[in-house]
Amino acid sequence: MATIKGVSSFSAEQEAQALRKAMKGFGTDEDAIIEVLTKLNVSQRQQVLITYKSSIGRDLIDDLKSELSGNFERVIIGLMTPTTMYDVHELRRAVKGAGTDEGCLIEILASRTNEEIRRINENYKLQYGCTLEEDIVSDTSSMFRRVLVSLATGNRDEGTYVDGALAQQDAQCLYEAGEKKWGTDEVQFMTILCTRNRFHLLRVFDAYREIANKDITESIKSEMSGDLEDALLAVVKCMRNKPAYFAERLYKSMKGLGTDDNTLIRVMVSRCEIDMLEIRREFLSMYGKSLYSFIKGDCSGDYRKVLLRLCGEG
Repeated sequence: MATIKGVSSFSAEQEAQALRKAMKGFGTDEDAIIEVLTKLNVSQRQQVLITYKSSIGRDLIDDLKSELSGNFERVIIGLMTPTTMYDVHELRRAVKGAGTDEGCLIEILASRTNEEIRRINENYKLQYGCTLEEDIVSDTSSMFRRVLVSLATGNRDEGTYVDGALAQQDAQCLYEAGEKKWGTDEVQFMTILCTRNRFHLLRVFDAYREIANKDITESIKSEMSGDLEDALLAVVKCMRNKPAYFAERLYKSMKGLGTDDNTLIRVMVSRCEIDMLEIRREFLSMYGKSLYSFIKGDCSGDYRKVLLRLCGEG
């Protein structure tokens, strides 16, 4: 369930004028900007964007960028970006920024549906003139690269059919490729974890526990390391419970010294209209504190205000 639902009736003209007023003259009314943009949903914001240009003759994104700064600006621009394009921009930043943001690549590619991945691939190519796969290949290596390329094809079986015998066989295969073997056959892990449907995999994980006497995540942790380990763990977690996966991403982005703002912003912006209520519920049950209180203690100023709005009331 979403925390940002949009309003049933709104005037794009009125909201465009309200945004202009918030930025005109001396000083910027950040509260007014937050107010307008967090009550609308992503398609309503796009309507405001168009109306702003047609009735005011200015570009709303340019105006926002010139008035705002830092992490607050990044959240607001994120909210103004159509969903697929937001993922496209984040993936591009992950491969083309200073150093590779492997966490971002893993998070997006492991959690999006085939349809979402298909749209990402189309738009990525249009926007940057090369494919997402080409950028992944040039920026990553070895088995980690192969897992990302596999996920980026968006070719997972999304059916609900479970073949009990095949699930048993897959579990045995994973056991023999990892725990039972000297050295790990990572290809087996990739093939099974990146192509089978969710219901089938849940059965595989149960069967695996029976055979290996440990959870599949424990085996991945002991058999793999680094980015490959992170990627396969993300796949397993997303299959089991996607909101819990995002709750963990948020927790890790804020706990300890310094905040991983890239992750915090991306998850809050990309999930607030999808499953933020479930993420909040998982966060509370996993960490014993509300997501709201975590954000409140970790961020400040307008950045904190807008994230709290995306989180929904404490």
